[in-house]
Amino acid sequence: MSELLTLRPRRVFVAWVLAIYALTRVVSTTVLLVVMQHQVPSGMTGGDDVPVSYFPFTALWDGQWYQIIADQGYPSPLPRSEGGSVEQNAWAFYPLFPLLARVGMALTGISFPAVGSTIAVLCGAGAAVLMGLLLRERIGDPAAYLVVALWALFPASVTLQLAYTESLAMLLLVAYLYALAKERWLVATAVALLLGLSRPIAVPLGIVTLVVVVLRWRRRRDRPISTSTYAAMAAALIGCGVAGLLWPAIAWWRTGVRSAYTDTMATWRGSGGLEPFQPWREGLSAFVFGDTWGPVMVYALPLVLVAMVAGPWARNLGADLRTWSLAYPVYFTAGINTFTSVYRYLVPLFPLLVVLLGAGWADRRGNGWKRLLWRFVPLAVLCVVGQYYWTDILWRFIPPSDYPP
Repeated sequence: MSELLTLRPRRVFVAWVLAIYALTRVVSTTVLLVVMQHQVPSGMTGGDDVPVSYFPFTALWDGQWYQIIADQGYPSPLPRSEGGSVEQNAWAFYPLFPLLARVGMALTGISFPAVGSTIAVLCGAGAAVLMGLLLRERIGDPAAYLVVALWALFPASVTLQLAYTESLAMLLLVAYLYALAKERWLVATAVALLLGLSRPIAVPLGIVTLVVVVLRWRRRRDRPISTSTYAAMAAALIGCGVAGLLWPAIAWWRTGVRSAYTDTMATWRGSGGLEPFQPWREGLSAFVFGDTWGPVMVYALPLVLVAMVAGPWARNLGADLRTWSLAYPVYFTAGINTFTSVYRYLVPLFPLLVVLLGAGWADRRGNGWKRLLWRFVPLAVLCVVGQYYWTDILWRFIPPSDYPP
């Protein structure tokens, strides 16, 4: 047990995490290159007569929208059809990633696909390091290394090197959770505001923050709380609230339409609206388990999730990561049209990998290298196989139209 509690020097730990992340990027790059050989040239890949190359292949689907934003910005007024209904437009996509890409393009003169993919890889590396630092004191160095590896090999983790916002959002998410764990309330506030410009996940983070604040308040007799700390904790809570409203408010300000963001988001839904949890229920029935098992899984999967997070096998996650592992799935199944994007939305649920690896027990039972590797290897193989199928079935575009990832 003592060797599990001994942590490597931080510099050595970070170097190993970066090496592990680099190896996983080699795997994902190989998958992309193999699948790319089957990609039919089209307007989405650079032209019907242009051979498909690596960087344009990393900027399909939403990457096309981010490129439009990086090149042209956001439309004003809000684009509408002849009948007056709002059309699909760039306001559905948050601005921080295309802004970074625009700066990178201006500084280097390189195309958007190359800059966007590079930013994604670098942000993913930063997320991996902060994830490892967040987990190591809870589950030990060996388990932290392997959880980072599983996260970076997860089927939809190919997005960590695509012109998508997954890497940037993960970097900010883990930075926020790390700041919260270290009680750096004002740092967390600043990160929350950046999250409000990169991905709509501030609401569940607000719930996590509230839980952490309440638990800190309950320990006030052992660790007194100063007036300035109370103010900083309040700032973190307010920051999450502001972050959740920031982008819709900017869209309103720029277009003059109060519901510009929500109206735009509704254009991606066939019904033009959203009933809470309806896409989750319909998706399981229509596209995953069928009409027989779909209604059963609507209730079974949440119960499995609660069991994973609430049991003693998840004790070392702590209240913050346990709360995130519940609040975030409730949020995206309630308010987001998951459909084929559900696999990407699972990427932020990295704490569940601790449970799957069996590394969350309070006494760190079985957290030595030998036992961990017996669990890690089959999970890693499944992840790599899943990467190939995710990339080939969802990422590869089949003209003239296809389902987005």
